[in-house]
Amino acid sequence: MAKGYDAHQQRQMTLSAFGKDLARRSKSKCELTGASGVPLHTYEIPPVTNEPQLSRCIMICEDAIDQIKQPELIAADQWRNLGELIWSDIPAVQIMAYRILQHLAKQESWARDMIEEAYLDEEILAEANKEKL
Repeated sequence: MAKGYDAHQQRQMTLSAFGKDLARRSKSKCELTGASGVPLHTYEIPPVTNEPQLSRCIMICEDAIDQIKQPELIAADQWRNLGELIWSDIPAVQIMAYRILQHLAKQESWARDMIEEAYLDEEILAEANKEKL
């Protein structure tokens, strides 16, 4: 049990070390909602790899984390900005924007339209399709 705990602690320390780079990249705003002046957290894009990778992390607010973890609670109108984020130059942001839009597209025509209009690199699309919300 101690080995698992130690591994978890090491992972958390590594993710925490990414915080400065992510805060700089995100300009201290949620990379999904654009919220500023709220607590931000490092979110690792599933599926997580053995070793944490900065390229698989985004800086997001608690509201975004809550909605991602419980997709049935997603407030669709809060995510209309995803049409812009799907064109982000940050692959991890594109992946999460696509996943959220895929979830919303089940009920929202505007989300389906955004997916149809978006062009994603094949690698990003493959990564985005590895998991669903």
